[in-house]
Amino acid sequence: MSTRSYGSLVEVFRGDLWEAELVKGLLEANGVQAMLKDETLGVVTSPYINIGGGGVVVLVNKEEQVYAEKVVRENTKKKV
Repeated sequence: MSTRSYGSLVEVFRGDLWEAELVKGLLEANGVQAMLKDETLGVVTSPYINIGGGGVVVLVNKEEQVYAEKVVRENTKKKV
């Protein structure tokens, strides 16, 4: 996955809402502040079905990117 930047935030995971919520919790349990950003209209109309293909993005501060990607990689099957 190519890393997308959102100002001082970077994307470390993209998936369905429930996946993104789990990854956010995982990161926060490991001391990384994270936030979610929806990328599809499907999230607004049906939050647990990824209709548009964009998914929900988990964002972290650039300074924590390497550690956050390591945490995600070691605890999920999706590639970072």
